Amino acid sequence: MNPAKYLVELIGTFFLVFTIGMTVMGPDASPLAPLAIGASLMIMIYAGGHISGGHYNPAVTLGVFLRGGNKISVADVIPYWVAQVVGAILAGVLVLYVKGNPPAAVPAANAHVYGVAEKFLVEFLFTFALVWVVLNVATSKDTAGNSFYGLAIGFTVVVGAFAVGAVSGGAFNPAVAIGATTMKLISAADVWIHIVADLLGGVAAAFVFRFVNPKDV
Repeated sequence: MNPAKYLVELIGTFFLVFTIGMTVMGPDASPLAPLAIGASLMIMIYAGGHISGGHYNPAVTLGVFLRGGNKISVADVIPYWVAQVVGAILAGVLVLYVKGNPPAAVPAANAHVYGVAEKFLVEFLFTFALVWVVLNVATSKDTAGNSFYGLAIGFTVVVGAFAVGAVSGGAFNPAVAIGATTMKLISAADVWIHIVADLLGGVAAAFVFRFVNPKDV
């Protein structure tokens, strides 16, 4: 166990969630928030990837563990999760301080309201995509030493946020979902959707990776 890894995971998740809150929440919300969020993830991965792997996401940590190959030890999984969730909550609290604790978001009168099934599906699909990309660009022997891994991972989040952010909030990350709930961007009654769907997406990506890369586990 290496406390430096956990600190890096906390810092990276903190800045990811802080960026989400500062760009998505009013006042001064940005229509280009997905680009800022993906870029935040990218730079934190480049900054901390050599120390902790740059997961910043419990679903990624689970996927990296389940893909095999000793990429992360079983003793590190829970500490990674704790660090990620703590970082997300700290970020949420500071965003509320800076933004002035705005009220919970209320859908516009003409906005389409998506149900549990739709939210669960899109969270599962794009978390699968995110973890699938992580495993292939950041853990595969065939792509070892590449310089594009952070860009690929960050832009997966950009694509997902633009594509389905209006459906589920576009967390693709249980820690982000918890941080977003702290900021009232996700209803407390809906946070389980993100946690369960995102972890299952990570599990599915790990087993598909094992199937298509049998010599890499």
